[in-house]
Amino acid sequence: MKQLLLIKYGEIILKGLNRGIFERMLMSNIRKALSMYQFKLELRQATIYLDPENQDEIEEIMEKVSMVFGIIWIVPCIVCEKDIKTMCSFAFESAKDLLPGHSFKVESKRADKKFPMNSQQISSEVGGYLFTNVDNVTVDVHHPDITINIEVRENGAYIYHERYKGQGGLPTGSSSKAALLLSGGIDSPVAGYMMAKRGVELHAINFFSYPYTSERAKEKVLELAKILSQYTGQITVHIVPFTEIQLAIRDNCPEEHLTLIMRRFMMKIADEIAFKNRCRSLITGESLGQVASQTMEALHVTNSVVEHMPVFRPLIGMDKVDIINISERIGTYQTSILPFEDCCTVFTPKHPTTKPKLEKIIASQSVLNSNEMIKTAIEGTEVMVITPKTEI
Repeated sequence: MKQLLLIKYGEIILKGLNRGIFERMLMSNIRKALSMYQFKLELRQATIYLDPENQDEIEEIMEKVSMVFGIIWIVPCIVCEKDIKTMCSFAFESAKDLLPGHSFKVESKRADKKFPMNSQQISSEVGGYLFTNVDNVTVDVHHPDITINIEVRENGAYIYHERYKGQGGLPTGSSSKAALLLSGGIDSPVAGYMMAKRGVELHAINFFSYPYTSERAKEKVLELAKILSQYTGQITVHIVPFTEIQLAIRDNCPEEHLTLIMRRFMMKIADEIAFKNRCRSLITGESLGQVASQTMEALHVTNSVVEHMPVFRPLIGMDKVDIINISERIGTYQTSILPFEDCCTVFTPKHPTTKPKLEKIIASQSVLNSNEMIKTAIEGTEVMVITPKTEI
């Protein structure tokens, strides 16, 4: 029996008159994710029907589709004519090896209201047939081991017993562009994932301090971008040369202010790059109180240099353990913990200030030619486009 996939979306249903825009965007993102496969894709009755040409590829296709934002369930199913006898026969063929030794029930949904039997009648008929024809099986309508689902739709009856959870959220690209300050750590990839889940198209900005940070550290960041691109599609990565700025800060500013002044340069450069690339916000992986530069006072100091857009911090109230759990689930954790330092971990002061005063930080920074340093860094920025197929 041939299988196809029913793809269900959730939040898009609530989009009213704009729903069609989100549906078309989701369909487009599915096609991009499956560009190497042959398949048919149709949208009917708030469900996407994916019919793969090669049945042997269905598990691979399911894995790819499960990473597309906007999808809440992927359902592998078989389809038959809307005839109760045929439905009984197909349900039996799909479940005869699955049911023995287990309890079961049948749940039906009649999306085609022209079908002469209602949902309860369909469930009763198919359930009775299975109970009669399958040995060593019991019925349990409250807590069954297995649920056989039947959806009677316009083009046929769809039968399945499993469904797989998708990423949820909104289709990538439906919420404009944003620039993610992507380090090699655990937090920033998770922050990027969480904002991308809300439909944001990502640019990534990384600050690279060669030779204090190695080429392996750069490769690590690109690998993280590649992992994220499995969910988001392509990501434009901006690699900003940061060595001269860090050296100037180290040599001319009070040690306890080094990290905050460095962060101010990062935020200002990111703001300028994001603005030039028509991004509408910055994204960081900061969590309140996690380190000295992430206190309320410190965040105010670094925020103050951003002129063009808001700064989103989706991890701001999260516990580190929760962040790690998400990192493991989305596949970035093992890369994030590779022992290659990023620029945030070099020139770290022994006793950074935790409750800075903005005016004092500005005074410490005033000895630097900030505008010229920022201009030089932006002009030296390397830009590359990362996709799931990119060789790192």
